[in-house]
Amino acid sequence: MRVTISDVARAAGVSKTTVSRVLNTGTEVDASTAARVREVIDVLGYVPSSGAVGLARGSSRTIGVLTPSLTWPWVGEVLQGVADTVEAAGYGLLLFTCHRGSRSVAHFATQVSARAFDGLLVVLPEGILDTVTAMHRRGMPVVLVDDHGHQPEFPSVATTNRAGGASAAARLLATGRRRPLVVTGPRRFGCVSERLAGFTEALPAAHVVDGEFTEDTGLRAVERALAEGRDIDAVFAHNDLIASGALRALRAAGRRVPDDVSVVGFDDLPMARHTEPALTTVRQPMRAMGEAAARMLLAGLGGDPIPHEPFVLPTELVVRDSA
Repeated sequence: MRVTISDVARAAGVSKTTVSRVLNTGTEVDASTAARVREVIDVLGYVPSSGAVGLARGSSRTIGVLTPSLTWPWVGEVLQGVADTVEAAGYGLLLFTCHRGSRSVAHFATQVSARAFDGLLVVLPEGILDTVTAMHRRGMPVVLVDDHGHQPEFPSVATTNRAGGASAAARLLATGRRRPLVVTGPRRFGCVSERLAGFTEALPAAHVVDGEFTEDTGLRAVERALAEGRDIDAVFAHNDLIASGALRALRAAGRRVPDDVSVVGFDDLPMARHTEPALTTVRQPMRAMGEAAARMLLAGLGGDPIPHEPFVLPTELVVRDSA
């Protein structure tokens, strides 16, 4: 049976709060009592949890991270940046997803009530923004990742989606393309409107098709455009998965990339180097975004004010073989 902080307190003849103070620094506890508690810890083989260590100071030393799903291809890079920064500061991570809808929200709310974490990082708060807003208004430090300007109540870390869309258009214009098909992600995401605005400002004649951030979306959009007889000479896909589907559809239709049709993606996932041909795409600094969001939140937990102006990292066009 696992030894608990209650077992230590009972064996040492002190309160759980005293044990927690000894675990933290030993300050506020006289030397003989601290020595007795440490001896009991050694004898019982007690391993303190993060909750026990934080009991005296009202802190769990844990950061919560809320993300739509772990299946999103770029989420892993964001989380790695968060983990590297948080763990270096001596904090733990508690990960939540929204993929089960109301059941996910209920579980998340339980953890909030239990004060299982000190602050929260939210990656695209789809479907749970009301809960997050209520928490924030009650004093929970919250930082959003990649929601540039669309939730002004929250501090956020974002990337230059509009400039990224513009750089994709500039590349296509420089290679003589004038009749692009644009395949977007869901319009409910702020990044989609930003990427589209940046692109269509330079290429207003683009044919725009709304979709999801999936390979099938790119495949079906290109198949439909060709079936309708649209004379497209380029595809701007709002992520690399969409671009991969577009490449498949063009190859199946006998269209050469980039000779007949150029393709530009967005994100620069590892897969972008291995498509056929290798994908020209707009790189998001995803790991750096996670690092920046974690630093911002940790600074707030340390007593520094968290700026409400979005912290924006630049995108970068990566030219390969598809455009």
